[in-house]
Amino acid sequence: MSAKIRLFGLAALHWLVTAAAMVLIAALPAKAADPIKIGFGMALTGPLAANGKSSLLAMQVWEDDINAEGGLLGRPVKLVYYDDQSNPSQVPSIYSKLLDVDKVDLIVSGYASTQIAAAMPIVIGKKKLFISLFGTGINDKFNYPRYFSMIPNGPTPKPAFTRGFFKVAEAQNPKPQTIALAYADAEFGQNACEGARENAKASGFQVIYDMSYPPSTVDFSPIVRSIAARNPDLLVICSYPLDTVGMIRAMHEVGFKPKMWGGAMIGLQATVFKTQLGPLLNGIVNSETWLPVKAMEFPGALDLLKKYQARAPAAGADPLGYYMPVWAYADLQVLGDAIAATKSLNDDVLADYMHKTTFKTVVGDVAFGSSGEWAEERTLAAQFQNIKDNSVEGFRDVKTEVILYPAQYKSGEVIYPYENAIQK
Repeated sequence: MSAKIRLFGLAALHWLVTAAAMVLIAALPAKAADPIKIGFGMALTGPLAANGKSSLLAMQVWEDDINAEGGLLGRPVKLVYYDDQSNPSQVPSIYSKLLDVDKVDLIVSGYASTQIAAAMPIVIGKKKLFISLFGTGINDKFNYPRYFSMIPNGPTPKPAFTRGFFKVAEAQNPKPQTIALAYADAEFGQNACEGARENAKASGFQVIYDMSYPPSTVDFSPIVRSIAARNPDLLVICSYPLDTVGMIRAMHEVGFKPKMWGGAMIGLQATVFKTQLGPLLNGIVNSETWLPVKAMEFPGALDLLKKYQARAPAAGADPLGYYMPVWAYADLQVLGDAIAATKSLNDDVLADYMHKTTFKTVVGDVAFGSSGEWAEERTLAAQFQNIKDNSVEGFRDVKTEVILYPAQYKSGEVIYPYENAIQK
């Protein structure tokens, strides 16, 4: 009898403890759903940091915007990122940590071709969806079905960077005849210059100089002198930010004045490099991707720019944000829209949806072709004109950078030859 009483007592005690615990749990605030984690590396220090910092800030604006709307799938979104120091050798370990230690749900790339290419073996090995941010022809060698490229280079990304330059040059009268090609011996430089060779052939220009230089090059004067000795009508340079600056200074030091020059010089899109060079930029015709001209005021673009510019000083980011912010934001816009539409975080489900869908973004309509590149090309060519000083405010006025190509976004006329542009 006493054993039965003890058993009953224990059962009653268990019930009372359980009930008390349930009451206590009910009184506590509800635990928020675990966040959807999106991981990436980004160049926050080193020579690519100017574009990396502005990209990160725009992605953080997207994170705040999407969470203000209630997140995705009823869950908040959290960006998990590490500084890749502008060093491709850091990238594989970053993505391994994101996937194996941080257990992020999805990954996207950091900025620049070299970093993207370095991540691809990890991405492919893990069979992850991967949206790259400004990679040139990366998937040509991998042919990976879950790869998507956020850059408007279209189905032929290598020649896209300089196509506008060649279209403008071949329209001049008399038409120029000869061209020199110089490029950094690195992922982007090699790919963009390969495309420039295709464009030169299609335009009927004779290539009389075609040389690479080491990415570590500091003194560009010997390169410019060697090119000037051949006296080409045109000069196309495919470079990264620091060598872009070095090449422009060397052109002015040597005093070489081809009829037109520029091409695919990375860095000139960022305000930090524009203000370093100021009037030295006048006359250069270079690739661009977006400028806040009337024809490119896609839905949400100027609102993003306003939010970005308000936060840029505290973030140490590009004060104008005319280059990377719209693309980094659109990168995550596409991913977020795909998640919302499919109600899934499955990489294959998302990739299948992205191959079939046209997305409405701050850079306009985005549709991907079979290789993951944009289905249609929309790379711009623009010329720096009438720059008077090195101030940020001088570059806020988009009249200092005139879109020449393609026709639907054109905002001014080319000043040709180059010598006329530098005299204004």
